Amino acid sequence: MSLFLVESKISGNVTNKEAFENKVAEINDATAAKQVNLVEVQVTKDLSIAFFIFEAENEEAVTASLKDLDITIDLVKEVRLVGKELDDVKKQADKVNYLVQWNLPENLTMDAYLERKKKNSVHYAEVPEVSFSRTYVCEDMSKCLCFYDAPDEDAVKRAREAVNTPLDSITEIDNK
Repeated sequence: MSLFLVESKISGNVTNKEAFENKVAEINDATAAKQVNLVEVQVTKDLSIAFFIFEAENEEAVTASLKDLDITIDLVKEVRLVGKELDDVKKQADKVNYLVQWNLPENLTMDAYLERKKKNSVHYAEVPEVSFSRTYVCEDMSKCLCFYDAPDEDAVKRAREAVNTPLDSITEIDNK
């Protein structure tokens, strides 16, 4: 089984948190029936963009199960989880409230990325008010999504500077 990131703009009848949670429950039920497991979902604070992580045999299984639900798919990428075990993510025990996206440089390999991450991660201790949770790295090395719990956006920026890693965007996500 592989992990897949699906980014989707939220529209239509999803105008509040309850409607979003109902839509996620519908997605979870429909995809599970097709042997596609919804591992986690994060949504922007304004409920405009959702980031789904699915576990499935292949990308086609994910996209087919979502198309049946009339879900707009803006991006689908196979990803690798870094920084946390999959079973721990499935428990959804930790709180995250910021998502950092980084478009990876073309010449960066997965091995080089993982080595860099291992070497630099110790520097998160320099910004103790920020907790790094996990990263999803696209297998095609196009980008990564990093999740943090932090008091504010500036703290996230300081944490990224401490680990000497750039960012392309920071998005506050709804964690309530």
